[in-house]
Amino acid sequence: MTSRKRLTPEESRSSALEAARGLLIETGPQSVTLKAVAARIGRTHANLLHHFGSASGLQKALAEHLARTVCETIIEAVRASRAGLGSAREVVDLAFDAFDREGAGALTSWMLLTGNEDALHPIIETIHDLVDEIAPEEADHQCNDMRVHRDTLSLVLLALGDALIGGALAKSLGLPRDAARVRAQDMLEASLAEYQ
Repeated sequence: MTSRKRLTPEESRSSALEAARGLLIETGPQSVTLKAVAARIGRTHANLLHHFGSASGLQKALAEHLARTVCETIIEAVRASRAGLGSAREVVDLAFDAFDREGAGALTSWMLLTGNEDALHPIIETIHDLVDEIAPEEADHQCNDMRVHRDTLSLVLLALGDALIGGALAKSLGLPRDAARVRAQDMLEASLAEYQ
């Protein structure tokens, strides 16, 4: 009989979040349960209950984990774009992929449908912190322009909507699948041109 490797609390939590992320992407947000995650990582339901408190706590932690990892990638793309090493399309693709391929759109809608709206706070707060880092001059909300805030709102709403119904809607309208991404790219490029 082999014994399981003892993990630190941080390793156990991180392992559970990666397993939850995998379940989210593979089979959807309804499958992100304590039991399913525990089975995937070879831990007990009680162990995960200890770390997250409930399935809703797990989903909230997953939302925070997704938001943090995605926003870290986006901030790097924004920095590269500002340095002339990247493009608006790269920023758009990262945001759209986060909500579509990474499952943040499905998780967001699931949390809203199940009444777990407080689990959205980590996503909203992380996006807010990202915007404050990108545009510190807008952080106190006293700036008249608030361009980065407006662009972020539009980009996130486009990415979320595209993740939920973009494919079907684009097809029914006879548009290419990436039509929403192209619109978001045009918006960002126009905003950057206006700013410069």
